[in-house]
Amino acid sequence: MVRIGGLASGMDIDQMVKDLMKAERMPLDKLKQKKQVLEWQRDDYRTMNTLLLDFRSELTQMKLTTKYRARAAASTNEDRVTATASSAAAQSSYSISQVTELASAATRTTNASSLKDSQKNGGEKFDLSQSIRSQQSRFTAFEDNTFTWEQGVVSQASLKGDGTSTSLKIDLPAGEKILTGKQDNMSVKVDGKIFKVVSNSPASENEVQLDENGQLTFSTAPKQGAVIKVDYITDQKVESKTLTDVTKEMQLSKSGLTADGFALKITKDGTTATYELGASIDGEGYTQLVENGTGTSIGKINLTTGKIIFDGEGQPKDAVIEATYKQDYAAFSIGSYTSKGEVRENFLINASESMNQVIDKVNSSSAGVSMFYDTFTGQVSLTRTETGNFNKDAAEITVSGNFMENMLQFSSSTEAGGKNAVFTINGLTTERNSNTFEMNGVTFTLKQTFAEEVSVSVNNDSTKVFDNIKEFVNKYNELIDKIQKKTSEERYRKYTPLTDDQRETLSDKQQEKWEEMAKSGLLRRDPLLGSVLTNMRMNFSQPVTNDKVSGAFNQLAKIGITTTANYLEGGKLEINEAKLRKAIEEDPESVENLFRGDGATDSQKGIVQRLYDTVSKTMNQLKEKAGNSFSTQQQFAIGRTLKGLDSRINSFEKRLVQVEDRYWRQFTAMEKAIQRSNQQSMYLMNQFGGQ
Repeated sequence: MVRIGGLASGMDIDQMVKDLMKAERMPLDKLKQKKQVLEWQRDDYRTMNTLLLDFRSELTQMKLTTKYRARAAASTNEDRVTATASSAAAQSSYSISQVTELASAATRTTNASSLKDSQKNGGEKFDLSQSIRSQQSRFTAFEDNTFTWEQGVVSQASLKGDGTSTSLKIDLPAGEKILTGKQDNMSVKVDGKIFKVVSNSPASENEVQLDENGQLTFSTAPKQGAVIKVDYITDQKVESKTLTDVTKEMQLSKSGLTADGFALKITKDGTTATYELGASIDGEGYTQLVENGTGTSIGKINLTTGKIIFDGEGQPKDAVIEATYKQDYAAFSIGSYTSKGEVRENFLINASESMNQVIDKVNSSSAGVSMFYDTFTGQVSLTRTETGNFNKDAAEITVSGNFMENMLQFSSSTEAGGKNAVFTINGLTTERNSNTFEMNGVTFTLKQTFAEEVSVSVNNDSTKVFDNIKEFVNKYNELIDKIQKKTSEERYRKYTPLTDDQRETLSDKQQEKWEEMAKSGLLRRDPLLGSVLTNMRMNFSQPVTNDKVSGAFNQLAKIGITTTANYLEGGKLEINEAKLRKAIEEDPESVENLFRGDGATDSQKGIVQRLYDTVSKTMNQLKEKAGNSFSTQQQFAIGRTLKGLDSRINSFEKRLVQVEDRYWRQFTAMEKAIQRSNQQSMYLMNQFGGQ
């Protein structure tokens, strides 16, 4: 519709329509204000419901026996025996008359230095952070030829179970195969659980077959998403790379390489040249790379680090470099007997690794031991992480593999420790794997051997119980205070929600202050919240008629908890601390059941049980009235009202559009009429002027 805004009449039609629409829009503003008030009220109800939910969580905790059965254990000699008691411990006493042996961890230590004596007695110190191969001449095992590296390539793979397949495949590059016959040295873990690697079909659910092509076969499919980690050995590594730019240096993915089996192919412009190792470059740790047949140097390689440096300007872009090589590696295993039975783990290391790396692998494994290398003596020790004797008179720590047996010289090592704690308690001589052990809810810790008697007494910890009850009362008072303040807020009825036009006339600070006043008192004297306050006061005041509660302690007032004298506080509680402590000490069972006792009727139920029922009922009523963040409008009363208001607002807004159009049509018609009148007048004037 074409709107003509006062061109003929000279009036500000646009402003006139706006003023007329203000009057028409007043009922709509009333509806929007009513909607805003309901939304504020809904949010206030939900806030109150959240407060009740938090308090109900506290009530859930107060239902637990641990809140009332705190125990304290005291030893007559804490230098020898200490003890702590859980809530499950009975009030009792224990007599530990003698401790003839303390539990100790098994330790396996090499008898001699694995380093040559010349190095130990004043020579250069062995460096734990440097590669083993760079210092291997210092090891006695190398001097007497009792240790040699094996050749192959140590690799790792990570796979995922799908819950259905018993077979999974390691993606091996062309030219690589798993070393058959070495499966016993390899490791497969499924979500941390160790599987024994075998060459044939698995005979049990704890075995897995690994063939030369990298095929893993389980007896049962690993579950969906299971992480499968594999440490394996291949006959060689075939590594290929297409250069994206001119390259002077290249780093192979593996280190600790052997001279045997190394080959390098470089393909440029369709022509392939093959290179092999030449002479060593003294003092640099590098070996020349020379072309087969011609002996022409192409560069050099550091076999320990796997770094290649090409001669001249390097190799051109798009050249294809293919390296085939092996590593010096060692395989070993460590096992120990623990409280969970025998545990054993396989380890694979390459010659470029340091002793620190080897130690870290062992200490972070599930072999149940910690490893220590003493650089001064050159000796190595393995200590089981658990104390106790789990393998009777046999070894608690076992090792296998040339690296452990000969290089570190564990073949002649001795084991010590691995003993149980031996003691007499209440006349009974017994043993434990650890110096800290639990009996009937009491945890004892033996600190030294002794023959004299040490007594441990377990009593009720009345201070802890008192603190728990006091904390509960404080949280109840906090809840009462917040609800009481909300239901007694002043209601400022003249402060209605601001309309859009009103907001334009106020600053941000003025709007904030206005809304604060408009939101005040929306739950004033609310019957639901008033009811929960009344019911909770009744829950506290009524006696508990339960067989487990003495008549002397069947009301809160009788144990020193009463309502405050100020009725304006809405029934807050106050504690007579001396009286409450006395009740807890005299009859802890009655105090416990006064709060958490159960029964068929309200009078039989403890105060906490009653409160839980009252709070839950009120929360359900508040949810029916105001819902929660997951509720749709149709699921609660205020929401249904809001939905009706939204419908009325939408209808009213559509009607306002029609009214505004009508006003414009009327004014446009007036403008057109005035324009025609003006045209006629002008015509007549022209006619008269022409005569």
